[in-house]
Amino acid sequence: MICSHVTSSRFLLLLFSMIFSVNSAFSQKLLLKGSDSVLPLGQKVAEQFMKSNKNVNISVVGGGSGVGITALIDGTTQIAMTSRPIKMDEKLRLQNAGRQYKEVKIAFDALSIIVNPGNKVTQLTREQIEGIFTGKIKNWKEVGGDDLKIVAYARETSSGTYEFFKEHLLNRKNYAATCLNMPASGAVIQSVSQTKGAIGYVGLAYLDKSVKAIGVSTDKGKTYVKPSVATAKNKTYPVVRPLFFYYPTKSEAIVKPFIDYVTGKTGQGLVSQIGYISLDGF
Repeated sequence: MICSHVTSSRFLLLLFSMIFSVNSAFSQKLLLKGSDSVLPLGQKVAEQFMKSNKNVNISVVGGGSGVGITALIDGTTQIAMTSRPIKMDEKLRLQNAGRQYKEVKIAFDALSIIVNPGNKVTQLTREQIEGIFTGKIKNWKEVGGDDLKIVAYARETSSGTYEFFKEHLLNRKNYAATCLNMPASGAVIQSVSQTKGAIGYVGLAYLDKSVKAIGVSTDKGKTYVKPSVATAKNKTYPVVRPLFFYYPTKSEAIVKPFIDYVTGKTGQGLVSQIGYISLDGF
């Protein structure tokens, strides 16, 4: 009887272990980390993907493109979300860490320059934007506005948006020391909405009625265009950028179904729903 009882117990333990192993094998965890601009898209797509893939658990964390790439280098994330291409020094760090990776373009974004709704300025040239964020232009009356001090809000230095803005709108000049660096796009929106003399920049999907997007000219004031999905698609808005996923090649078997979902018809439909521009629409 004792022998029979022990045998039964061992059988149950073995059976439990087998069931646990099977469940573990089919339970997959993915971490997406990085760009604050990509964050709302990553969250939405992950949420929908998990509804039809019950065995996958996806976490999405912001922090900036640089944070995502660092996590990729450290091997602490399966997917790095970025709003800029990977840099040469990051490529070298990945190479030194022995990590092969792949780049996937997932959407496009019309980077939007925003001011407080109470500001009567509705448009700026690229040169004026450069002057404001490098500190040469300090008062709104210098660009057709009220006699009001300009308060410029930028993203933190680890942000891909910070880098893109510097390269494409500041002509690679340094930001003024007076620029206030914000940790997230939501913080930029909140600060600009509460400060009459404020100006900042965010991804198109972050725009809401609490701020005003202005027209931008890159032809020295001949034409001004406001950011929208339509003006990005017809290529009249001049500040459009791609958004990326980077992932380690060794994780491709796990990551690929999600990547295919994001770049497929359903995922690209969510891209448009969020407020960004789908791959086939650009």
